[in-house]
Amino acid sequence: MMLNSTLSHFILGAYLHVGSLRYLCFTVTALLYAVILAANLLLILVICVNRSLHEPMYMFLCSLFVNELYGSTGLFPSLLLQILSDIHTVSAPACFLQVFCVHTYVSVQLINLGVMSYDRYLAICCPLQYNRRMSTSRAALLVALTWVYSFLSIVFLICLGASLQLCGTIIHKVYCDNYSIVKLACSDTTINNLYGLVVSCVFVIGLIVMILFTYVRILQVCFSGSRQTRQKAVSTCTPHLASLLNFSFGCLFEVVQSRFDMSRVPSLLRVILSLYFLTCPPLFNPVVYGLKITKIRDLCKHLVFGQM
Repeated sequence: MMLNSTLSHFILGAYLHVGSLRYLCFTVTALLYAVILAANLLLILVICVNRSLHEPMYMFLCSLFVNELYGSTGLFPSLLLQILSDIHTVSAPACFLQVFCVHTYVSVQLINLGVMSYDRYLAICCPLQYNRRMSTSRAALLVALTWVYSFLSIVFLICLGASLQLCGTIIHKVYCDNYSIVKLACSDTTINNLYGLVVSCVFVIGLIVMILFTYVRILQVCFSGSRQTRQKAVSTCTPHLASLLNFSFGCLFEVVQSRFDMSRVPSLLRVILSLYFLTCPPLFNPVVYGLKITKIRDLCKHLVFGQM
């Protein structure tokens, strides 16, 4: 039976029955969300109010932290409500809104990390041309294009998903995502699959090629350059590389969990793996990058010791 004409809600079927541990899970999840909000907001504030940080690298970092707030907010409020609920339903509009938030978060994060790798390539491999090739205005344009492209591409994806005739309402996740909705379709999904395949291949493969190229060139400069050059490359690229690998592993966990039979994997582990890319990067990145910003260290010293 086709349900689109009367579809008003979806059922999130992956929530575990935790019984009396419900309030403990709620408290831990709320604390996790609070830490993510505080850490990312602090870094955004420090970058915005300090003129010495109004440089391309920090503009990309600011975009990264804003996106992590955005992605976390697309997940955690709904997650907290569902933990306290006995019936894990979500309205169709709210579900598609969450799909939009989650997928734009992924898109912005990947593009942002790709642009940051190019920025580090210019700084290390073309230092004399850096200010000309990566000006503040050009960095602002790249940030704007990252968000505009992500929003437009995901809007089209949502339109394709919303036009499908669905024969089910159960999403086997703790949040809504496009692939889970497409799997419920009983109408032709060829256009959805082709769009997803083309965008993924062009988008993901293009970014991978660019990132590999930048790091090959950076390694070449490191091996042929001075000790000072190697130290600069390590200090500037290590946080970015760690952030990139962390997010990539999270996306890989999600892809494997969504597209392959994971019934032999414990339910709790499946839930954790599906949430990894939405929770760990927003926690991990502020720590990694925050320790590299002197203003953050000074602020922490002031809070702990009462001095700057």
